[in-house]
Amino acid sequence: MSKVFKLGITKDSNKEIKEVSSIEVLANKGVVGDRHFDEYNDPYNQLTLIEAENIDYYNTKYGLDIPYKDFRRNVVTRGIQLNDLIGKKIKIGEVEVEGVDLCRPCRHLTEVLNQESILKEFLRRGGLRCQILTSSKININDQIKIIE
Repeated sequence: MSKVFKLGITKDSNKEIKEVSSIEVLANKGVVGDRHFDEYNDPYNQLTLIEAENIDYYNTKYGLDIPYKDFRRNVVTRGIQLNDLIGKKIKIGEVEVEGVDLCRPCRHLTEVLNQESILKEFLRRGGLRCQILTSSKININDQIKIIE
């Protein structure tokens, strides 16, 4: 079963991500209280997901223990392959979203984590950018289902 494993937000860019038990999302705007929330938000900035399994793989490969939240995505998932969801609609709890693009790692993430290998290792493992189609809350342990 695919589910929400962790959630995180931060009000300000370049600040530490705060782990939370739920987030409120508004269609076409983003995550309430997050740095990327905007009145007419670009679909690429509304909601980001990453697979816990990819973070686990990286930590194991390099003998590290970097917390999930430090990878700077809003939703950490378990049990779903996000790369396959570009152009597909998915339901996260009661929220409908559409996968619009892969999240590629950035230089900022390599600097924050002090890990040069992030760029190479997360090129195809960095997660998914989603457009939010319906407003509601996303909670830890919410199921994730592919709609179409």
